[in-house]
This record gives sequence, structure tokens and C-alpha cells, in this order.
Amino acid sequence: MDPINIIIGINILATFGANVSGAKQGFKTSITQVKEKPKTYLQHLPTTLATVSLIVLIVSLFQVGTLSYTKTNFTIRLTALIFYLVFSWVQIWSFKLLGTNYSQDIVILQKHQLVTKGIYSLVRHPHYFSQIVVEFAAAIAVLSYLVAPLAVAQIPFLYLRAKREEQLLQKYFKQDFEVYKKKTGFFIPFLG
Repeated sequence: MDPINIIIGINILATFGANVSGAKQGFKTSITQVKEKPKTYLQHLPTTLATVSLIVLIVSLFQVGTLSYTKTNFTIRLTALIFYLVFSWVQIWSFKLLGTNYSQDIVILQKHQLVTKGIYSLVRHPHYFSQIVVEFAAAIAVLSYLVAPLAVAQIPFLYLRAKREEQLLQKYFKQDFEVYKKKTGFFIPFLG
């Protein structure tokens, strides 16, 4: 197996362990009383697309649905691998910072707090931005023509999901959210 693909496979296993704790937290919030949980296709569609993309990526590690690996494309693949590794852990860090506020659903919990520390002091949705970067970087690192369209398909849904979350945060945190919003970027620091 290709060394870049081996590293991606190891990272998938390592981040899986970290994601399990987030999934447990998300499950707890699904059985906890919440202040508000909108009914929208954005609750499940983005996570379903991400799951399908992960499965296709795992298959791509065995060079199924990929372009040929050559010495000429090794540098671009290596660069993409670095982005993939960095942003897969930024994504985990971002949901760990949310602590008990984290949920896999768009929801406002009974004891919800506005998190503005760590990476959230720069960006309001680092988890979603990281997901986009991870998907594209993975597609490039393994040269998968199957992962790439899934990465593109996720962008509008992650954007809409983040916007929906902001509506809820605005509703419940009013002025605090407005102040926070002016100091941070939407997906990228200082933008939006």
C-alpha cells in the first residue's frame, strides 16, 4: 500500500477514537431535554454525506476510484496529506472545546453556553470549515475522483447548517452573539 494512504488509514483509526466521545456526547443531547431543536433536513444530511465520503475514502485507500500515483503528483499528494492531518485534528479540537455544548444536531440545550475560546475566538464554525478542508485534502491526497464530488456536494449543506445554527445562537444569546459575531469570521478568520 502507498505510504500516504497508510498514514491516512492510521489517522482515520486515531480520529475515530476521538470522534466516538463526540458521538456519545451527541447521543446524550438527543435524549436530554433541549430548549429548541429545529426540524430540518440539515440535521442529518450533512452527517450522512460525511459518512458516505469517509466510506469512499477508506475504499480509495486501496486505490479503488483513484487516478494513478506517480512521482510527479507525489508533492501535491504530500501537501494535501499535511492539510488532511492538520484539519482532521482541528476539527476534533473544535468539538472538544464545545464540551457539553457539543451536539451532532442543530440544537440549543437547557444549559447552553456561547463558546468563544480557543479557535472559536477566531472563527464561529471551525468544525464545518475543517470538514470541508479534510474532504478536499483527502480527495487530493489519494487522488480520488469519487471523494472529490462528495466534498463539493457537502459545501452548500455545511454552509446552510452553520447559518441555521447562527439563527438559533442569535435568538438565545442576542447581544452576546452579536458582539461575538463582529469579532470573528464565519469559516475563515476576519471574513463574514
